Amino acid sequence: MQKFFPYFLVLLAIAARFLPHPANFTPIAAVALFSGVYLNKRLSILLPMAAMFLSDLFIGFYSAPIMISVYGSFAVSGFLGWWLGKHRGVVTTFGATLASSTIFFLVTNLAVWQFGTLYPFTSDGLLASYIAAIPFWRNMLLGDIFYVAVLFGCYEGVRYWMARKKIMPIRE
Repeated sequence: MQKFFPYFLVLLAIAARFLPHPANFTPIAAVALFSGVYLNKRLSILLPMAAMFLSDLFIGFYSAPIMISVYGSFAVSGFLGWWLGKHRGVVTTFGATLASSTIFFLVTNLAVWQFGTLYPFTSDGLLASYIAAIPFWRNMLLGDIFYVAVLFGCYEGVRYWMARKKIMPIRE
C-alpha cells in the first residue's frame, strides 16, 4: 500500500488542477511539504514536478523562464518539507505552509515582471505585478492550508488509529 502512495499524491495533484477551482487553489505545494516530511526526500521534489509536468502536457506550457520559477518554487516547498520533518508541530507546519505560499508568490511574480510583457520593467511595474497577484496569493495560501491540513491530518489520524488498533506502531 505504501508503495502506491506517491502515485496517489501525484494523481491527487493532477486531478485538482483539472477540477474546477479558484486560481492557484491546488495541492502541489502541500504534496511537496508532505513528501518532504513523510516520504523519501527525493520524492518531495519529484512528485510536485511530475504532477506539474504531466498536467501541463494537457493544460499547456508557457514562457520557459516563468515555468522554471513556478517549478523551482515548488522545489523550495519540498526543501521546506525536509526542514519541517525535523521540526514537526502545528505551528511549524503552519509556518512552513505560509513560507511556501509566500516564496511562490514572490518568486513567480518577480519572474512574470522580469520575463513577461504585462508590466513595465520599472519599480512601479514590479509593484503592480505584486499587487495584481494578491488574489492569487490568497487563493494559494488558502489552498495550501486546506490541503496541508487534509494530507497531514489524515495521515496522522490513520497513524494514530492504526497504533491504537495495534496494526502498526507509530514510528518517528
